[in-house]
Amino acid sequence: MAVERKFIAEGARRARVEKHLVKELKRAGYGGMDLQRTPLGTQVTIYAEKPGIVIGKGGKVVRQLTQDLATNFGVESPQIEVQQVANPSFNAQIMAERLANALERGWYFRKAGSSIIRRVMESGALGCEVIIAGKLTGSRARTQKFTQGYIKHSGEPVNTIVEKGYAVAVKKLGTIGVQVRIIPPDAKLPDHFEMIKPKEKPLPAPDIEITDVGEDVDDQIIEEFAEETLLEER
Repeated sequence: MAVERKFIAEGARRARVEKHLVKELKRAGYGGMDLQRTPLGTQVTIYAEKPGIVIGKGGKVVRQLTQDLATNFGVESPQIEVQQVANPSFNAQIMAERLANALERGWYFRKAGSSIIRRVMESGALGCEVIIAGKLTGSRARTQKFTQGYIKHSGEPVNTIVEKGYAVAVKKLGTIGVQVRIIPPDAKLPDHFEMIKPKEKPLPAPDIEITDVGEDVDDQIIEEFAEETLLEER
């Protein structure tokens, strides 16, 4: 297999695994996964808001997931590790799922999008963007965007800094796609700079020569003054 085809096959497999995990772990607050090749097999790290649901009673769910990845998706020797998401407000996938659930429960799309934006920004994020597309109010599809703070749309920071999440809300009129982009508070932006106040330098001391005047000089001045006084009296 050519190198190009191998890369395409790996990307397609990753997308299929991601779709399967989103469907199976929806109740657990699925927040993304990381897939890495190791000499012993494939290390699959699953991030979830509720790790207990991912593991299951006696590890039943995680064993089933391991079997599915090996048989249905061709992942070599999968080893699943589950980690809890520290702050769900900064995980774009979790927030996208919550927004989709709110839309399915009947929330108005403006209220749901504004609520997600407010929660993310109040947690301390640098920026957040929410895009809702589909049949929102009528028979014709439309797109509504909510943005607050600072967000990147191009360049390397899009792949390294911006957290992206996608979810689908199924309603009677049709499906509604939800996209959430978040820049976490600890992100280092390439175009960020700070003004440093220069240090104040002390003023240079004036050039003053100080002569040490001893007691002999004082006695000499007194004697000269006394002689001048006597001459004036005479």
